[in-house]
Amino acid sequence: MSGGAQPVEETRRDMIRHFLRSRRAALTPEIVGLPVYGRRGTPGLRREEVALLAGVSVSWYTWLEQGRDIKVSAQVLEAVSAALRLDDVERAHLYRLTGNSPPSAPADGAPERLVERLDEIVDGWLPTPAFVTDRYWNVLVVNEAAVSVLDVPEPGRNHLFAFFLDPGARERYVRWTDAARHLGARFRAESARWPDDREFDRMVGELALASPLFDRMQREHDVGAQAAAVVEIRFPDGRAVSCEHTTLLLAGNPDLRLNLLIPFEQPPEPD
Repeated sequence: MSGGAQPVEETRRDMIRHFLRSRRAALTPEIVGLPVYGRRGTPGLRREEVALLAGVSVSWYTWLEQGRDIKVSAQVLEAVSAALRLDDVERAHLYRLTGNSPPSAPADGAPERLVERLDEIVDGWLPTPAFVTDRYWNVLVVNEAAVSVLDVPEPGRNHLFAFFLDPGARERYVRWTDAARHLGARFRAESARWPDDREFDRMVGELALASPLFDRMQREHDVGAQAAAVVEIRFPDGRAVSCEHTTLLLAGNPDLRLNLLIPFEQPPEPD
């Protein structure tokens, strides 16, 4: 098929082959603690050496490197990742190349310098609301408008719990129930990215006991991953303003979300 696009499966095999070969070439027997026998014609580890380190057969590792249609368990992928000294990004890449979902990494706190930079960004969004949350929807950074207009809690508290349980948050939205359904569906979709993170189970159980609406929504299994939603916000002076609530994932920090409120009209000036 001259001049045509390369089939997807063939492209995937090429990507696996080139990736694993490049990782092998970056290592030496000395680095991984293997003895060196005789003259080596090519740089890096040999396939049989990777297979030895990973505890798999040479044939099986060869098939993996060739992108053959074989079953690949998470246990074996972990062993191959360890043998090739893959970092977290490379390990996740190998999982995806083989058609598997990378295991969830534990949530890490945002670096202090990053939080300072995000603080500058959300303050620069004034006079409209902006705030940053982590994967559990804990507030890390928030500007004054988000506190006064949306009743977003101060850093250290949880935005999802505050939205469903604080009376002040309910009063800020003209159609609070619609906004609640959007948030609840988005939370379900986002938490599915970390299926083995039991903290989400704890959050759902605790919030479902405290909020009958949240409990009912969870039972309905609504899922929504829209990055933006139109909401009507009631500002402190009583004026209602339609806004787009946009959520942006931060490159290199998938645990963090930058929430921006974009009004369709000029919001009222603060007192």
